[in-house]
Amino acid sequence: MIIEFILVTYRDFMTRKSILIGIAGGTGSGKTSVAKAITRDFSPQEIALVEQDSYYLDQSHLPFEEREKINYDHPHSMDFDLMKTQIKALLDNEPVSVPLYDYDKHTRSGKTVDLHQHHIIVFEGILALYDPELRDMMDIKIYVDTADDVRILRRLCRDVNERGRSIDSITDQYYKTVRPMHQQFIEPTKSNADIIIPEGANNKVAIDVIRAKILCLLGDNNTKDSK
Repeated sequence: MIIEFILVTYRDFMTRKSILIGIAGGTGSGKTSVAKAITRDFSPQEIALVEQDSYYLDQSHLPFEEREKINYDHPHSMDFDLMKTQIKALLDNEPVSVPLYDYDKHTRSGKTVDLHQHHIIVFEGILALYDPELRDMMDIKIYVDTADDVRILRRLCRDVNERGRSIDSITDQYYKTVRPMHQQFIEPTKSNADIIIPEGANNKVAIDVIRAKILCLLGDNNTKDSK
């Protein structure tokens, strides 16, 4: 039923305004999996997935040793001004060049990804629901609530396999910054969410409810535009 509705409404999809979906949750909670699950039946050309990690402050002016000491789980490590400027531009159907972050060098890579004219914008990251101005732009606010032991195991596997880090360095960072920052800044944003999803993308009922809500929002926007 949902897929049929999507196909019917695609005929006038280009007249619709963009909607913004914010997805927050702790490290390894499954935010990206949720984003993919709720948008899987939409055309990739209609969806812009924007990662909060793209907006770490540029630290290229610092020696590498100093960059390694920065607490990247604290809100002060984020460029919220650029983040909000670019998200607002996307909602206004204006093109943006999203910076790419280099995890090995702990700074921006100098490369960008160009985005424009997407009707569904998904913004995901541990602090996606932290900034009140950014929250006010969102049509749907989601918090992915996953058990701590599951999250740390996922982060461990990711950082070892994808980022070449040692288990000792991951463990040290977890206890020094990741865990305390989660408790202080990230978990409290759960209260800002419209929907809390336990177990992430495995919660198929919650995913279907959110996808139905997206369709309703797109339909409402189209109705307003036709008046």
